[in-house]
Amino acid sequence: MMKNATLRQLKVFESVARNLSYTRAAEELYLTQPTVSIQIKQLTDIVGLPLLEQIGKRIYLTDPGRELLKVCRNIFEDMSRFEMLVSDMKGVKAGKLNLAIITTAKYFVPRLLGLFCQRYPGIDVSLKVTNRERVLQRLADNQDDLYVLGAPPEDMDIEIEPFLENPLVVLAASNHALAAEKNISLQRLTEEQFLMREQGSGIRLATEQFFAERGLKLKVRMELGSNEAIKQAVVGGLGIAVLSAHTLALDRDSQELAILDVQGFPIQRHWYLAHPKEKQLSVVALAFLEFLHKESKLVGEKYLQGIPGFPTRKNGGKDRKDSA
Repeated sequence: MMKNATLRQLKVFESVARNLSYTRAAEELYLTQPTVSIQIKQLTDIVGLPLLEQIGKRIYLTDPGRELLKVCRNIFEDMSRFEMLVSDMKGVKAGKLNLAIITTAKYFVPRLLGLFCQRYPGIDVSLKVTNRERVLQRLADNQDDLYVLGAPPEDMDIEIEPFLENPLVVLAASNHALAAEKNISLQRLTEEQFLMREQGSGIRLATEQFFAERGLKLKVRMELGSNEAIKQAVVGGLGIAVLSAHTLALDRDSQELAILDVQGFPIQRHWYLAHPKEKQLSVVALAFLEFLHKESKLVGEKYLQGIPGFPTRKNGGKDRKDSA
């Protein structure tokens, strides 16, 4: 019976059972909700007993479902231990990891690297932090092992893997007139002066596309070369800005910035790991890739939860495909 179940089906079931939500499982596994539903139905057919029960909008585990969840957890724990053993046998305890990341990723990648290096203390890491254009050039030249991008290009022959949510929020000075308003319309927002990153920035591309798709055009007052400069300009009353929520982690205690309550925000995007399609990844790079799949979501959620005013999921927010 269970020998016909696939590992993917068990992973999907474990996520649905843990979250008690098809939607959250789909988000967690970067799958569509219909795909999750199909995997659960196929697994239920294999078992021959209902695993989940839906009453109204709530999902409950049946007795067989609770037992299968225990089995899944044991399987994944054993697999994790085996993967660590194999990694050690392949020499992951030593080596070097070369990473290139865009500037906004500097707010969370070092934290992930810290955890990774605690697990693999013998690994040396080289981290290059630069703008999107230069990261793409390094990617084209195959200068590093892996690359972190918020908006992967569509015109390059590369492999990309999403590993962490990258919500975009609207920022204003805490004494701004809009800071106390709720459910601000996008039309109202276009009356404000915007502060933007340079042309070609992933966040700027996503922001302009978001408003253009709705027939709206922004008033760009100033272009600045860094997120920190934009935040200081916002505090100074020069305008409002759209930035990744990750850029606010160092401003947790600041009373000078406010996240505006705007229709359609946060814009839900993702961070991606990229590498040339034909590149043979090193054992160390593969270990880091696997590490991110297991740890990044938990670290990212904990990281964002400490930001005052940041909503974990807003009803008006829109999941969207990241722009190039």
